[in-house]
Amino acid sequence: MEAVVTPDGRLVLGGQTFRAALGAGGVRENKQEGDDATPAGLLPLRRVLYRADRSAIPRAVVPREPIAEADGWCDDPGHRDYNRMVRLPHVARCEHLWRADALYDIVGVLGWNDAPVERDRGSAIFLHVARPDYAPTQGCIALREADLRAVLAAGVTALRVVAP
Repeated sequence: MEAVVTPDGRLVLGGQTFRAALGAGGVRENKQEGDDATPAGLLPLRRVLYRADRSAIPRAVVPREPIAEADGWCDDPGHRDYNRMVRLPHVARCEHLWRADALYDIVGVLGWNDAPVERDRGSAIFLHVARPDYAPTQGCIALREADLRAVLAAGVTALRVVAP
């Protein structure tokens, strides 16, 4: 099942519309590392990661797996692990998936720049929990936790992000 994400911050799935936080750089067809933009296009949902210590396993039709304190995501375009999940500590620049805040309590790994990975095309594009004020992301798509759980449980397998 495919959801549509609009540039004004809405995720539409079937007859339901959910508020979404998008990248501070807007939605762009030509996503680049560090531009804080959400990439336009069809983004398949590859798998769901979650903090098993904080909440129940989310329902989803894609593979689900718990994250651990040593899990990270390489966002260093000069390293061979760029845009891949890694174990920390790591020699390259990486984002920690095990966060003190709740943003990555549930993380949908979206298929952006992963088949194949291209240097500087963007990394760590996730569907994750939004901040309470829906502050912009660094390129991800973020929903209120209850909405994220509902979208995953509804069987979403891809997000079509529409360019402005």
